[in-house]
Amino acid sequence: IRPGDVILGLPSNGLQTNGYTLARDILFKKARLGMGSRVPGASQKLGELLMAVHPNYRQALLKIGKRVKIKGAAHITGGGLIDNPPRIFPRGTGAEIRLGSWTVPPLFRLLVEKGRLKTAEAYRTFNMGIGMIAVVEPSKVDAFTATLKTPSYKIGKIIPGEQKVSYRA
Repeated sequence: IRPGDVILGLPSNGLQTNGYTLARDILFKKARLGMGSRVPGASQKLGELLMAVHPNYRQALLKIGKRVKIKGAAHITGGGLIDNPPRIFPRGTGAEIRLGSWTVPPLFRLLVEKGRLKTAEAYRTFNMGIGMIAVVEPSKVDAFTATLKTPSYKIGKIIPGEQKVSYRA
């Protein structure tokens, strides 16, 4: 992994393993919603969104890995998109993530709105719609995305610097 490499995000299907305590507090206590409540912009009820089975990214990454060298991958669990990615960065590298490079799902938009969360708190607690990241050379992005049956997003790049994630709009 080195500066200039591309960070690709694979979509999550919900909270997965991130932030259930905060989500319960926001959704059930502050917003006073129930499991049968509708989430604006979502086709499923709140209970279905919260109970979505966590996808297994292993098969997709193994398939891609046969065609494209994946330099690193990180599962976006507790710690969200702030604390998980740096675990795969070598010393002297960090990441710049572009907010708006993927559509944040309705459940996360609702959590941010009803919880009045600041960007840093939301992206540290929740996966915000990205369940896994993979780092590849820029010339391998098209081959990576062509191999997947699900969408992926070019969400950022590796930059020189500290082992941390910065965001830009």
